[in-house]
Amino acid sequence: MSGDGGLYNCKDPAVWRSVFALYWDVVEAKTTASKGGKAGKLAALDKWYQEELPAAVCSRAEKFLTHAELVQLMEWKLTRGKFRPRLQQMVKTNSTDSVESCTRKAFKLLPDISAAITEISKLKALGPATASAVLVAGAPQEAAFMADEVVQSIPGLVPIQYTLKHYVLYLDKVRECARQLNEIDLVKDWTPHRIEQCLWTWAVGQNIKPLLLEDIVLHQNRTVNKEKDKARRPVKRQKIQ
Repeated sequence: MSGDGGLYNCKDPAVWRSVFALYWDVVEAKTTASKGGKAGKLAALDKWYQEELPAAVCSRAEKFLTHAELVQLMEWKLTRGKFRPRLQQMVKTNSTDSVESCTRKAFKLLPDISAAITEISKLKALGPATASAVLVAGAPQEAAFMADEVVQSIPGLVPIQYTLKHYVLYLDKVRECARQLNEIDLVKDWTPHRIEQCLWTWAVGQNIKPLLLEDIVLHQNRTVNKEKDKARRPVKRQKIQ
């Protein structure tokens, strides 16, 4: 699914929740499918990134990442996507003080996402995509990770450009999607990060294990067909009073 807006254009919160429920199944499937140095690592790293890291960051009086956390975050990102050993080496050269200072300042700059991304990008080996992953760890309601699979699944964002401008365009679309779902869904717990997780689950699941999403796809198609059936029904003429 590349830029066709499949799940992104769906307005049914129930479908989105069904996709979100399969997130860890798709992570496990991708972990199993990984080869070489990535084999077996993703599930553990993703569990750390999605659960342990946010808990640690949010437990601090002021939100920030430690040097060790940033290094592990980079390992998570490279294991999940394209592996670039040079970036893993470069991120380690950042000093402990610079990592803590930059990330602390970035969280304080929110909700100014452009300023926060710019601040984090001062660190070596960190561009907008990795900077977005840092922000998600402490503010999932403000940011979404710029994953290739997610960007490619949203109409109007291909080809991907790893720039601040492109990230802002991406985030605006993700935020709009969250806003629309929150207007319909009584729970109103949709955040940019959760939208991003759903779109990643959909795109990666369709690619490596489509059977996981088969029931959801059929449900979505049935919903569309019902709407088409309604459109085909003749409209009863009303008497003019």
